[in-house]
Amino acid sequence: MTDAEAGAGAGAGAGARRRMPHARRREQLLRIALEEFGRRGYHLTQMEHVAAAAQVSKALLYQHFASKEELFAEVTEAIVAELTGRLNAAVLAAHGSAGGIRAMIRVLFDYATEEPDAWALVVRHLDKPEVGLELRELRERLGTAFADLLLRRRRADPKLSRAALEVNERRARLLVPLMYGSMLSMVSWWLEHPDTPRDVAEQMAGEFIWLGLDRLRTGERLPKEPETGPVEG
Repeated sequence: MTDAEAGAGAGAGAGARRRMPHARRREQLLRIALEEFGRRGYHLTQMEHVAAAAQVSKALLYQHFASKEELFAEVTEAIVAELTGRLNAAVLAAHGSAGGIRAMIRVLFDYATEEPDAWALVVRHLDKPEVGLELRELRERLGTAFADLLLRRRRADPKLSRAALEVNERRARLLVPLMYGSMLSMVSWWLEHPDTPRDVAEQMAGEFIWLGLDRLRTGERLPKEPETGPVEG
């Protein structure tokens, strides 16, 4: 074999080694897309950003994903599946509603610590339904999980009338966004203030939610502001 032939063979071998199997390449592109979406946000991330970070051509990226919308959808589907799976397992293993809330808080802290890019994407886009159905689904699943915890005892109470249960259901729907909003905010704040011990932040989140709910359940309410008439000149 001539030197030229040997060189050509080596080059062909190097090229072959660079060709990644389809499934592995797709997994790599999804991982890098998650990093880009988490760092830049959906609107500022372009396909060329993902291709450049993955060190592939934009044409190759389009072989795997037809559009940015499709790529974002696959990234968020994976997040929704993992996070809701963790939350469901934690709630099922918990004892009582208070235990369920503590378990959910723990899962969110774990997830934010272990998956910072995914957490950044969730926090940035959870309340922006225009970027896709997948995160709306996550929001709905979070809402359902919280409502189930709030209503667990009420739904199991045979003495509670249908009308009274409907009142509790409506109240739970109002409380749900306050609950998951406060949890997400606390976790994000803690990530920016790592000098605060995690157990302290978790405890505060749990007490804020549970004690506030307990006061509402006992009927405590803020007094209504007095009505004021027009200011006379």
